[in-house]
Amino acid sequence: MSNPVTADRRHFEDLAIDEVITLGRVTVTKRMIIDFATEFDPLPFHLDEAAARKSLLGGLAASGWQTAGLSLKLLVEAFLSKVASGGGLGFSDLKWRRPVMKGDSITGTVTISALRRSRSHPERGIVTLDFDIRNQKELPVMTMRLANLVELRDPTAPFADGDKS
Repeated sequence: MSNPVTADRRHFEDLAIDEVITLGRVTVTKRMIIDFATEFDPLPFHLDEAAARKSLLGGLAASGWQTAGLSLKLLVEAFLSKVASGGGLGFSDLKWRRPVMKGDSITGTVTISALRRSRSHPERGIVTLDFDIRNQKELPVMTMRLANLVELRDPTAPFADGDKS
């Protein structure tokens, strides 16, 4: 049965391994860093410029969790809002390569690294997405692997040999 909410979106069958999604860009401001840190990660190098200058980071830096959240927002805007996404299953291999500093802009790419059908829920597939997030100097700031559920257009289609879930 087709879902009318996602009928006009891309489905699992429309996705391909090695497809690259180009993300938009966001500039991280002092206000964004302090607001996020105040609520979620109140460490001095996220809250106070003087303390941040004396820290290992050398200046006001975004929380790694803020970088991850902004990256997810960019993914939703560029990709997940256009596919029949059923939600995330989790992430792995999260690495913060370098801090995102006040005034930095982040962007990047996400590559589909794996696709598999769910045997227990044949109406769904699992897409694995590899993030490569970089700053305005093209230096890596974060990498991560994310698993996301995506609806199948035709759940009665036969399973491929590689579908093991």
